[in-house]
Amino acid sequence: MSSHCPFRLSTLLAVTAAGLAILTSASVSPLHAQTASQQTGQQAALSDGAKAENNPEKQPSAEGALPQAAPAATGNPAAQKGVTGKAIDKVKEVAKSAGDIFSRVPCLPPKGASKSMGSLPRVANKLVAGLPVVIVAFGSSSTQGYGSSSPEFNYPNRLAAQLRRKYPTADISVVNAGKGGEDAPEMMQRLQTSVIDLHPDLVIWQVGTNAVLRNLDPAETAKLVDEGIARIQAAGSDVVLIDPQYSPRVNEHAESAGKMMKLLNKAAELRRVGVFPRFAVMKDWHERQAIPIENFVIADGLHMSDWGYACFAQLLGDDIIKSVGQIKLGVAVPSDVRTYRPM
Repeated sequence: MSSHCPFRLSTLLAVTAAGLAILTSASVSPLHAQTASQQTGQQAALSDGAKAENNPEKQPSAEGALPQAAPAATGNPAAQKGVTGKAIDKVKEVAKSAGDIFSRVPCLPPKGASKSMGSLPRVANKLVAGLPVVIVAFGSSSTQGYGSSSPEFNYPNRLAAQLRRKYPTADISVVNAGKGGEDAPEMMQRLQTSVIDLHPDLVIWQVGTNAVLRNLDPAETAKLVDEGIARIQAAGSDVVLIDPQYSPRVNEHAESAGKMMKLLNKAAELRRVGVFPRFAVMKDWHERQAIPIENFVIADGLHMSDWGYACFAQLLGDDIIKSVGQIKLGVAVPSDVRTYRPM
């Protein structure tokens, strides 16, 4: 019996070596396929048709860890998705990043114009103290995010992501209290429950667009806004107003829109709060930066696209960061002193 042992041992070693070669080949192929697919997909992410979705799959363990799964992928579409599906999901994940959405059309602030935004002492002091910061985005459909391809692309979520990147150790939450179709009369009815009861540190109030579209009296809207600002301030919150958007539907009511913006600015000045000039910013995109309107407004001629929401949120976030900057650096800024915003 001992004379047959060497033959059996050598045969076993040969079979084992062949098996390992097969398994090694099977484990490498999917990795190469995934790399090529990812490179192709990353190029596709920069094309006009690349769209982000909000459901990326959880990344599995490293490819090749279970080589026996490779042959099964050939006849099983569900298993094959493990290679190509992960590459596609990776592309979608890349396409959702702030850098990617601005890769083709950069987000730039207007040049040659300046606008002031009120100081935000409550937000700044909360950040300095290491306390949670609650921001409520109050408004209508452009706050709710109508026209965006996914909730990730509405402006409150984009703003939250930017502020968390800037203040990574802070606990910052942005509550979306937008409700489509509303303007000052309807918003005032839910001001207490949707805003004040949340004890926000900052309220960003987008208002006036639907009033313009309905031909409501701008003076009546401004009166309600003034009352609302007073109630929000009495609760101790910082306030920033957002004026109507520059878009074909709003531009059909140019006279009313102009009056609305003047009255909102006057109310903000009297109450010493900031205004983000959304209309002027979007107008600059089109008229001075030569960006086609369809790049930032969807086909209904009113609501913003993913890029429009993203750039709006980016510039608004820049303003907020600048406005809290002086206090964060240790300079005491009273609530009635405005910081200057270079735009």
